[in-house]
Amino acid sequence: MKIALVHELLIMRGGAEKVLRILAEMFPKAPIYTLLYDEKKLGNWFSRERVRFSTLQKWADLNPLPHRYNHHLYLRHFPQVVEAWDFSGFDLVISSSSAFAHGIITNGTPKHLCYVHSPARYLWDRTHDVLDRASEGMLGPLKRAHLSRTFHKLRTWDAEAADRPDRLLAASKTVQRRIELYWQRKSTVIYPPIDDCWLQEHPHHQVPHSREYYFVASTLVPYKKIDLAIDACNRRNATLVIAGEGPDRKRLERMAGPTVEFIGYKNEEGLRNLYTNARATIFPGDEDFGLVPLESLACGTPVIAYGSGGALETLSEDTAEFFTERSAEALTEAMGRFERKKWDAEPGMTRASGFSRSLFEQAINREIDTLMK
Repeated sequence: MKIALVHELLIMRGGAEKVLRILAEMFPKAPIYTLLYDEKKLGNWFSRERVRFSTLQKWADLNPLPHRYNHHLYLRHFPQVVEAWDFSGFDLVISSSSAFAHGIITNGTPKHLCYVHSPARYLWDRTHDVLDRASEGMLGPLKRAHLSRTFHKLRTWDAEAADRPDRLLAASKTVQRRIELYWQRKSTVIYPPIDDCWLQEHPHHQVPHSREYYFVASTLVPYKKIDLAIDACNRRNATLVIAGEGPDRKRLERMAGPTVEFIGYKNEEGLRNLYTNARATIFPGDEDFGLVPLESLACGTPVIAYGSGGALETLSEDTAEFFTERSAEALTEAMGRFERKKWDAEPGMTRASGFSRSLFEQAINREIDTLMK
């Protein structure tokens, strides 16, 4: 069976890219179609020889500016580009979609199985947040007006294109509800897995009070709300270590106090050590799913999480301290409650084992068998 993979953007490492990486290893002969590819950041995950570029790649490669892979520069072109790809030589296309990949055209031949990380949140439930940020600065009103028109056109296309996949898979129940609300379609939930390396045995059962720092592992973008963790740790004079990269780093560094340290991208081995030796992992975003809390639990470290979205599907009161108001004050109070409790690592490690790669692969293969019958 000839299989192709599709993923909108290969320009940073995140949860969606981790899922694609597993799909690429499951189907090692499948080419990967993408709108933009940053080899410097993703070349060690997806080789250039395997990637099938869009027509936009030439524009990005020729652009001398440091932000040439910023997808906002090409946003309005994405629909027509994904619709131009020809998959007639394949039996099955598996798309990994956070915005546009679901919109490829196959017309039933080949079959199209779409794994939905979420309908594009900036087109639906986060539109006003994005427009408010765009309004800042001297050219803010012009940028807002342009984006508002662009989002309206893309939202219409997005809803129409949602009928194209033959079968939809949702990354969580939270995403499943959005699919039904915005696209009026049913889907099957298959949770993303954590890598097997996280599920190796760890000698931690009672979290030691000697752990001195809180930890954040995240792509540094505004909607992840890393600023809440920084503000809370500034207030408590608590040590915070932040691993990750992204366009919001400079802004976050400006607000960070002397107890906050940015350490950039870390590989799995480096992250394991950071998780294992942290007092707790802070997860302040309203996420579709969230692999970070599960990685932390697998390493024997509890989580302080915003009680919404995917976190409520993966965490419980014996594995996490929740805060329900999205503010630095609420997070600060949650940190205080966390420090007054004793935390057993075993429930979290058991919980993390339920999100193994083998279970994910079995579920994907079942869906493929069902679709191809």
